[in-house]
Amino acid sequence: MHTLIVIDCPPYGSWSGRESLDMAFSLAAFDQPVSLLFIGEGVLWLKQGQQADAVAQKSVERNLKAAAIFGIDALLVDNAACRRFGLNEGALIDGTLPVDDLRATMDRFDHVVLPG
Repeated sequence: MHTLIVIDCPPYGSWSGRESLDMAFSLAAFDQPVSLLFIGEGVLWLKQGQQADAVAQKSVERNLKAAAIFGIDALLVDNAACRRFGLNEGALIDGTLPVDDLRATMDRFDHVVLPG
């Protein structure tokens, strides 16, 4: 059973995205297949060179760069949202996989955890 966790909020200013990330790491720790999909403002999680200290928080960039080591299968990112925020492939952390069809992507998973 493969789970997809969707993150649609920016990386700083709210705890909901971090809670989703914690859920993904917890599932992976118990050998449950899990992937993350970043949509909307959530694509900003994947931006290289984040300056989280400017908002007195720790950067999420290191956590995401290590996601594969901890068992996260894939970091998927919505291409349309990346364009909207001016993020090209070179601006994203290594290992992200762009997707064009969100519905088809979600349909590939047994479980989808939506934000909210």
